[in-house]
Amino acid sequence: MGAKTTILVIDDDEIIQKLITTNCEREGYHVVVASNGRDGLRMLYQNKIHLVVLDLGLPDMDGYMVCQRIREVSKVPVVMLTAFNEPEYIVRGFDVGADDYIEKPFNKEVLMARIRANLRRASTPYTPTRSGIQYNDRYLSINLDERRVTVDGAPAKLTPIEFKLLEMLVRFAPRVVDYRALLENVWGFEYINDIDYLRVYIWHLRKKIEVDPQQPIYILNEMGVGYRFEHQH
Repeated sequence: MGAKTTILVIDDDEIIQKLITTNCEREGYHVVVASNGRDGLRMLYQNKIHLVVLDLGLPDMDGYMVCQRIREVSKVPVVMLTAFNEPEYIVRGFDVGADDYIEKPFNKEVLMARIRANLRRASTPYTPTRSGIQYNDRYLSINLDERRVTVDGAPAKLTPIEFKLLEMLVRFAPRVVDYRALLENVWGFEYINDIDYLRVYIWHLRKKIEVDPQQPIYILNEMGVGYRFEHQH
């Protein structure tokens, strides 16, 4: 990566600004800082940014709106900082295009591991292997080779991470894929202990493909073990 990798920090807390800047610069990243959403967007437009660390609570506009604006012009990874750990807040972040979230207060080692993982994913092109695996019933259709998922006849708008998660479950169906295997293969080894993180993503994915996300029939949880994809006949 080196010093050419530029990270934009959008946060109005000077202590957090300094903490992130110090740790990123120690790893050779260049850091630019904004204390509000408007300045952050201006810096994104004016600089070659490789990753954004975005606080949810900003003085002029909330982080959701800033993330939406970023997504209008860029696919740069967005790591959202949030003081809220309720799934609905986190899912809303995913809905507007965030790639990752970290709860405040956060551990600096965890933050840096997440930054490295997101930069690595962003720089690694997706190279699918032809599998010929397809799934189709009257409601849900999945073609892994074509990266196409339709729900009740309409294309499902899955993020790359959501598709990768669904792809792994479908490939291994009907076997159960354990939590750690899903986390490591979809997100990276930095996430292998973040089972709560996986639960939020599963919930988000269920909202997009299940008839009733509260009563899932496709993505089932084997308590204490992992998740599996269930074929419907």
